[in-house]
Amino acid sequence: MEQELKDQRKKDLMAVHDTMDVLSGKWKISIISSICYYNKRRFSNILNDVPGISNKMLSKELKELEQNLIVNRIVLDTQPITVQYQLTEYGLTLQNIIKSLSDWGKEHRKVIIAK
Repeated sequence: MEQELKDQRKKDLMAVHDTMDVLSGKWKISIISSICYYNKRRFSNILNDVPGISNKMLSKELKELEQNLIVNRIVLDTQPITVQYQLTEYGLTLQNIIKSLSDWGKEHRKVIIAK
């Protein structure tokens, strides 16, 4: 029984590591949050929503999120061409996590200000 518990804990920790591999870094959660809260976002909108990120870094992070099936890149047939990003159906499964992070952040801000 104890070995089964250890094995389960090891699997749970591995799952956390896998998640962090996909979502790690300074920018990914902020990028996902921007798209999540607005449904569809243009590159320039995300750039404005994420203070401090460069064009190059945003482009890199969006490509990684596309590769991990979190974000879809939508090219619109306009002049000039417009590109939008939105969460995939799979990416939408992160909405509850983003909301939980937001809720925790609001509560943490209250605790720190009250101190």
